[in-house]
Amino acid sequence: MKLIRFGAVGQEKPGVLIDDVRYDVSAYFQDFNEAFFANDGLAQLEALLATKPSLPVVADSERLGSCVARPSKIVCIGLNFADHARETGAAVPTEPVIFFKASTALSGPNDPIIIPRNSTKTDWEVELAFVIGKKAQYVEEAEALDYVAGYCLHNDVSEREYQLERGGNWSKGKGCDSFAPIGPFLATQDEIGDVNNLGMWLKVNGKQFQTSNTNQLIFKIPTLVSYLSQFMTLLPGDIISTGTPHGVGLGFNPPIYLKAGDVVELGIDQLGTSSQVAKNWER
Repeated sequence: MKLIRFGAVGQEKPGVLIDDVRYDVSAYFQDFNEAFFANDGLAQLEALLATKPSLPVVADSERLGSCVARPSKIVCIGLNFADHARETGAAVPTEPVIFFKASTALSGPNDPIIIPRNSTKTDWEVELAFVIGKKAQYVEEAEALDYVAGYCLHNDVSEREYQLERGGNWSKGKGCDSFAPIGPFLATQDEIGDVNNLGMWLKVNGKQFQTSNTNQLIFKIPTLVSYLSQFMTLLPGDIISTGTPHGVGLGFNPPIYLKAGDVVELGIDQLGTSSQVAKNWER
């Protein structure tokens, strides 16, 4: 199944994507949120669709929101591609590097990237994300995929000055509003042939900057689920983003950063594409 959320900001409704047609399932489900995943919502949705109900069609012109509602947390993994670690001058990690995005950073896949006030170093990062399907604590790696609801596309937008030059935690450069565009859809595991072999790419103004494959991840998804669950409870609907390959703006000499009007396009095989236009912050 492919889960979508559609409608105006703050008024999104749940839907599904079937053969490239969007359908509204809000008559049956309130939202794709923690309660949905915790209460076996995916199985209920699958059972509903098996009955082939007559569902309202959602116009292609409708805005897409993030494919899951605001989660309890967005956990990100840093430096999880060796080539990205090298381009940033960092050592390849021996354990996953963890940071967080604010849940208020969540946005739709085609919503604008809002360049923060006084920012000069807003950057891009195409990433594979996954969503937790049930409460996870001290999970064994062999069982880890039982806790994954599905996969989605994520642009881990980053402000490099805030992240690297202002002291303290990376999260201050990662959690700004609009810095987590997610979607266009959440694909359940059965939709994906091999999650460890998905091409991924990102362009800015039509020029390709990132090209890689999920087979280059240092720490794979089962490892990440197990590892994170040793340090925190992962709740249904939580988003975990697995890291970006080389080709971010920071890695160039001189660096290249986003400015108002720039168009960022990105995609991952079997997980669709998204596009964001950069805009300056305004009240």
